[in-house]
Amino acid sequence: MNAIETIISTRSIRKYTDSEGANMDESAKEKLLSELVGLLLEERGKKAIVPPGRLWETFRALANTRPPWPAGERMLQLQDELLAEMLRVKGIHGIDEAEASPSNHALRLWRGDITTLEVDAIVNAANSQMLGCWVPGHHCIDNAIHTFAGIQLRLECNEIMQGQGHEEPTGCAKITSAYNLPCKHVIHTVGPIADGCPSSLHGKQLASCYESCLDLAEKQGVTSLAFCCISTGIFGFPQKEAAEIAIRTVSRWLGRHPESGLSVVFNVFLESDEAIYRELLGMPKDGRPANP
Repeated sequence: MNAIETIISTRSIRKYTDSEGANMDESAKEKLLSELVGLLLEERGKKAIVPPGRLWETFRALANTRPPWPAGERMLQLQDELLAEMLRVKGIHGIDEAEASPSNHALRLWRGDITTLEVDAIVNAANSQMLGCWVPGHHCIDNAIHTFAGIQLRLECNEIMQGQGHEEPTGCAKITSAYNLPCKHVIHTVGPIADGCPSSLHGKQLASCYESCLDLAEKQGVTSLAFCCISTGIFGFPQKEAAEIAIRTVSRWLGRHPESGLSVVFNVFLESDEAIYRELLGMPKDGRPANP
């Protein structure tokens, strides 16, 4: 039994109540999801009766594991309508909600869901395939960004990778559209895999991720850019050391490019990461409240 069949067949029906779908009109949501899940199963030659409480989870699993196939107009219409409504419920957050560093107002800090940030571009911590996370419902930034951007994002990434002809090297960057996200673009970069013991090479590669994203952002006319904590998740780069490299690299780049007018947001999700960045950016510990 594969992961999707496990989700569909489970007898433990969990009602979806977290921030991704809280307070949505349940009947409208179920109608959209039911037809959408049906279409996603149909293109795989499958049929299933999915309990209402499992529809979102099944949709996400199907989307996460969907190859970069062309999608029909109806599928995209349903998906885009669903994701737009979910974003409306979660709320969109502008760059002014990110707290500026007292020592450099071009640097900002924001804790919350990066898929709700309305900036010119957000940075995705990708893998070398550059096709998004294939693990159903995985709690990584790559999965979240691809899920809420929509299946169009994997298709565009696949076009880029097919044209490139090889996996994405560590420390480089590519830019795509953002589709159903409130930002305009997604910049994808592959961070080093440190496994808890970063070498000097890993440090240089991580710095290269930030520099490559900044160079590409400037080239594309981006004026507001939100970085996630690259490589600190399953890639195992220690949080504080990664934050030090991030702030140092971005600060030096901005110093060399004063004409860029670029504002950079360090987006964190964990309270521990926020505390690290606050200390390094010279911000008070009791800053703005966390965003949902």
